Amino acid sequence: MNKLLILCFAMIMSCTSTALNKSDDMQKKGEILMSESQGGTDGAGFKIIKNEQDFIEAIKSKQGESLVETGSEPVAKYPSFPAGKKVVLYNQGRFNSGDHRINEIKSISVKDNVLYVEVPMYESGGMEIQVLSNPWFIFSVPSNYQFTSVQLKSSK
Repeated sequence: MNKLLILCFAMIMSCTSTALNKSDDMQKKGEILMSESQGGTDGAGFKIIKNEQDFIEAIKSKQGESLVETGSEPVAKYPSFPAGKKVVLYNQGRFNSGDHRINEIKSISVKDNVLYVEVPMYESGGMEIQVLSNPWFIFSVPSNYQFTSVQLKSSK
């Protein structure tokens, strides 16, 4: 009977520690707030967005004329600015073909003041229409991350 009780207690404790690990993993994963395939700069680079006003201005400048206001309501809805997190605007640079928009962040980490953002590898579907694109995305990371550069890592 004691062995059964100890076994049940051990199983409950292992489930409890697993739940805690999942919440830690969620904090180490970045959240994409907005991602587009056009509107970025020709070169790769990043900018930390400090407040909600800068956040909305960055989106407006990237999307340009597509955010025309009609009356009192804007055509597009802006994502909310996350409280207690750092928000990063990342321009991916120029591409000659394909859709290089980032839709998922697998993981994020900081090493030697470099923020590494792991994203799914872009897979070409074969022949593609040659269209220049300048993709960009805005994402959030934990506020305690300190970094001076951002690097994308592609993985399967």
